Amino acid sequence: MRLTPIQVDLIRETAHNLLGRNVRVRLFGSRTCDTSRGGDIDLLFETDSVLPNRAEAICRLYGALTMALGERKWDILLKDAATPDAKIFEIANRTGVLL
Repeated sequence: MRLTPIQVDLIRETAHNLLGRNVRVRLFGSRTCDTSRGGDIDLLFETDSVLPNRAEAICRLYGALTMALGERKWDILLKDAATPDAKIFEIANRTGVLL
């Protein structure tokens, strides 16, 4: 996994602050491979709660992650209890690394 322990802690802390302590965060995509270079940071956030506005929550996550870790290319997926299943969530769960 191509994130430092400090980056992982900041991502988890940001998720907990915005989505609650029970949120699960997975890194997926090219950053899970130690031999790859570059690439954006693909994150899946999952919560068993129903969020009133998922789009707003994604924007808040993006902003908070940028403030905590600096300018990066973030790809953020957010699945709450009301989000229908989709292939991308299955792939992120199957191939991702739980942070």
